[in-house]
Amino acid sequence: MKGALLLNLGSPNSTEVPDVREYLEEFLMDERVLDIAEWKRKLLLKLIILPKRPIASAEAYSKVWTEEGSPLIVTSRAQQTLVQEGTKMPIFLGMRYGNPSTSDIVKEIKEAGVTELLIIPLYPHYAMSSYESAVVKAMEELREQAPDITTKLVQPYYNDPDYINALWESIKPQLEGTGAHLMMSFHGIPERHVKKSDPSHAHCLVTKNCCDTCHPAHHTCYRHQCYATAKALMAHANIDEKDVTISFQSRLLRDPWLAPYTDFEIERLAKEGVKNLKVICPAFISDCLETLEEIGMEGKEEFLEHGGEEFELIPCLNTHPLWIKWMLNKIENWES
Repeated sequence: MKGALLLNLGSPNSTEVPDVREYLEEFLMDERVLDIAEWKRKLLLKLIILPKRPIASAEAYSKVWTEEGSPLIVTSRAQQTLVQEGTKMPIFLGMRYGNPSTSDIVKEIKEAGVTELLIIPLYPHYAMSSYESAVVKAMEELREQAPDITTKLVQPYYNDPDYINALWESIKPQLEGTGAHLMMSFHGIPERHVKKSDPSHAHCLVTKNCCDTCHPAHHTCYRHQCYATAKALMAHANIDEKDVTISFQSRLLRDPWLAPYTDFEIERLAKEGVKNLKVICPAFISDCLETLEEIGMEGKEEFLEHGGEEFELIPCLNTHPLWIKWMLNKIENWES
């Protein structure tokens, strides 16, 4: 029997500080997220991050939490339901961190009698801290619990024409005809992650114009794929480059992260006279803390504080019909 697994990042079980602390510890102990020696990770978490950050994060989560729970989990379950309504194949949902855990879902998949599994990571771009980590965890659990299940993996779809069309159709009602400046804020990653993901270790962030120079490293280069999404969307929607700013958000610690930084760019645009700013976050399929609170609340406050007048966070794809159709097409093509 065939089945499909949707994979997303995850969320704390609640906005209570202990739950947030548990989630952050699992997240930051991942060697693909905080890629330093294990003893250093443990020391950093114990002495610097976990004593204070869970309190601030819990407060941030409380601002976006819904009656049904975490926005990311609620939306992901809605996606699962809508996809399930379009196919007879069982559809499963797993989170890399938190619940429903990848381990529990693989157990459920095995008990359901699935023998062939299509894995759909809900990440358009390849990054070792998101796409790679989620896939590796799923494959580890499958090898341990259900080694006889065969798998097929949906590759990063950052420039897939149907994905780009779905993305445009989801933002067009809020953007078209407004005269607003468009910001595409992608989730940031450390520069060292980009270099580590380059199999040649001699192209990404080393070669001049590395993202525009064709190279095998692009298959696993997050930065290249983000810019490819932006360029494909602008071409598809006929948006002029001068009306767009591309940036990266959510940096952590003091290491160099991909630039330009979203918060700096929001301030710059406001000070330079941009009055109407619309922001999309194409690295996320579902709205979450990083979109709703970091951009929709903090970003808006910063923009208005520095002279901007209108600010809108345009929702992620979430449950847009064309996104659901995109996933169903992947399933149908696999079945045939």
